[in-house]
Amino acid sequence: MDNKQTAEFVNKMWDDEIIPEISEYIKVPNKSPHFDPDWEKHGHMETAVAMLEAWCKTQPIKDMTIEVVRIEGRTPLLFIDIPGQSDEVVLLYGHYDKQPEFSGWEDDLDPWTPVIRDGKLYGRGGADDGYATFGSLTAIRALQEQGIPHAHCVVIVEGCEESGSFDLPYYIDLLEDRIGSPDLVVCLDAECGNYDQLWCTTSLRGNLTGTLRVDSLTEGVHSGTASGVVPSSFRTARQLLSRIEDEDSGQIKTEALHADIPEQRLEQAKLAAETLQELVYEKFPWAVDDPQPAESHTELLLNNTWRPTLAVTGQEGMPELVNAGNVLLPYTVLKLSFRLPPTVDADDAAVAVKEVLEADTPPLVKVEFDADSSMAGWNAPEIAPWLEASMQKASNAFFDKPSMYMGTGGTIPFMGMLGERFPDAQFLITGLLGPKSNAHGPNEFLHIETGKRLTSCVAQVLEDHFNR
Repeated sequence: MDNKQTAEFVNKMWDDEIIPEISEYIKVPNKSPHFDPDWEKHGHMETAVAMLEAWCKTQPIKDMTIEVVRIEGRTPLLFIDIPGQSDEVVLLYGHYDKQPEFSGWEDDLDPWTPVIRDGKLYGRGGADDGYATFGSLTAIRALQEQGIPHAHCVVIVEGCEESGSFDLPYYIDLLEDRIGSPDLVVCLDAECGNYDQLWCTTSLRGNLTGTLRVDSLTEGVHSGTASGVVPSSFRTARQLLSRIEDEDSGQIKTEALHADIPEQRLEQAKLAAETLQELVYEKFPWAVDDPQPAESHTELLLNNTWRPTLAVTGQEGMPELVNAGNVLLPYTVLKLSFRLPPTVDADDAAVAVKEVLEADTPPLVKVEFDADSSMAGWNAPEIAPWLEASMQKASNAFFDKPSMYMGTGGTIPFMGMLGERFPDAQFLITGLLGPKSNAHGPNEFLHIETGKRLTSCVAQVLEDHFNR
């Protein structure tokens, strides 16, 4: 592959076609089913997948077939089949559903309004993960433009990832014969430690979410009348959380949520920390000036990628401040989100959490924990020498720096599913979600230059896969 020709082609595609298309895609509020239960009625998901389908059909890729596959009641799936010069299969994955708006966007930014500023395209869903369809086909086109062979490529773009991919297994079963048995999976939905080199994700944490409900009354009563007699439902909830989490350190006490960290992952975290240094924590929008975490850079990475954590992400039962009178609340409901080590069984974790929270109920209250989602993590198989060499080659060619390995604190349910179905497959899991890109939060952006370079890197890996 002529690297200069590849970069020129990819850069032109991004400037002329991809950025305008992603900008239009950002305008569509196609929130994932968990956040928009009436997604079918609203029609935004249909609009988004139709936009992707229409663009794909304009691409002059040899013998490509494109289909929006539908199962009644489930989000549509974009399925693209591209024959190659070998029968081996490369599966390229992305998703087109989005997280909700969230609050805190800067005054001149909005989740559904694309804005380009300082080389970044702001708006919901551009980097997570709308660009994946465009990047995947452009990488394949880059090879075909130079007459370079590649394997049979299958592109799957789902509409349910942000809700845990609960629709996806049905499509994988339906399309099993057409997908075949991939020996390389390319996923563009992950993080990058910086924007200076190619990052390969080696592991993903699992996710367990559920609601903790504490009831002390059937209705609210005057706090002066009841306090001291009736226990506070919030205090009890706080007490119960202390069974699970050390409130001083944030460490999880429940042993069933922990796992041993493989030696290779410890070494990779150390190397990544040496590269990133303070960027490990400076990438976040801290409320305090000059934050200085007590842990080393390596320990912070391991906390984020291989150790369990708990976040309270929502509540019910508390009025808005303007309506908060002197009333003892009858109940408190907290939404709990646990991140689990990659090798912990999420269903077993759900059972353990429920047992801890519901055992020995404090006096005078009712307690219930209901798990509503348990998603497995993923730990990559040992990387093949050809793939390791290819990633280094690609990163040096298009970033002028070596590639790096890093675990990721988030969850991509599809990876765990694929790891079980295709245990012999190799994985290139990478993405654009770097420092301050803030997927799921306010001011999400896509780093345009990194998108271009990453696309060229994928083309290089596809070439090397064919020639290995």
